[in-house]
Amino acid sequence: MTTLTFPSLRLPIIFAALLVLFSFPAQAAKDKVYKAWLSGLAVSGYDAVAYFTEGRPVEGSDDFTVEYDGAVWRFASAENREAFASDPAKYAPQYGGYCAWAVSQGYTASTDPEAWKIVDGKLYLNYSQSVQQKWAQDIPANITAGDANWPKVLEE
Repeated sequence: MTTLTFPSLRLPIIFAALLVLFSFPAQAAKDKVYKAWLSGLAVSGYDAVAYFTEGRPVEGSDDFTVEYDGAVWRFASAENREAFASDPAKYAPQYGGYCAWAVSQGYTASTDPEAWKIVDGKLYLNYSQSVQQKWAQDIPANITAGDANWPKVLEE
């Protein structure tokens, strides 16, 4: 059996692959809103309004969604969806839903919807409950540092 090869096509294919590879910046800016890796949803698919109204994390539903700041947000009810849609800044977590401790330290990290706290009417999420304990040791200073670092940390 004879194998046909096309050496004249190898070079253009390699060149095209290299062109595509090097046409992207080495590191693109991060998204303004943290989206969970597996779901691609803001707040990992949890209802941002429920933290305020029920005082606990509640999973959202595919039936009640809103697109805001480049992300899909899920809600447990139509009422929560409408509340968020009418005033997203009131309910959206600070720092785009990235870990509040990480942002206070000058970088970004993912979050766990179970590691949360409302401070002065604003929702803050953390990477984990143990990281949240570090953040909670000096919340005012960490919020001041986070505010100073945000949104610069998205560019790093």
